[in-house]
Amino acid sequence: MIGRYQGLEHLVRHRLKLTPNSIKFIGCKVLMDCFIFGPIHLVAFFSYMSLSSGRTLKLLKEDLKRDFLPAFMVDGAVWPIIQIINFRFLPVHHQLLFVNMFCIADSAFLSWFKHQENAPWKQWLSSFIINEKPRT
Repeated sequence: MIGRYQGLEHLVRHRLKLTPNSIKFIGCKVLMDCFIFGPIHLVAFFSYMSLSSGRTLKLLKEDLKRDFLPAFMVDGAVWPIIQIINFRFLPVHHQLLFVNMFCIADSAFLSWFKHQENAPWKQWLSSFIINEKPRT
């Protein structure tokens, strides 16, 4: 079975035919990781956390609506730096181990983040993305 990083390496190197360790090569891998795997990870994490704590699907949708975009923004400020280092300096067979070291901290952060409910800083962060019209 091909792993996530081996598949990403194969796609970027052989399908897109980008030169390994070039700026385009690393940038493409970082963008794909952040915009494909990142959202999947966040939805899976928040879904598991909500459902395993006994929340209903309706409450899960509310949690995702409240938490997904702010968490994606915060993760988007951290993970690209980690992945640039990962994709530039580590061989593919060590990339998963490197990322897993940061996943422990990320899981702790996301757990804390989820339990902040409607914290003012989370609402402030959401205000940059969500322009909800006032209800009349």
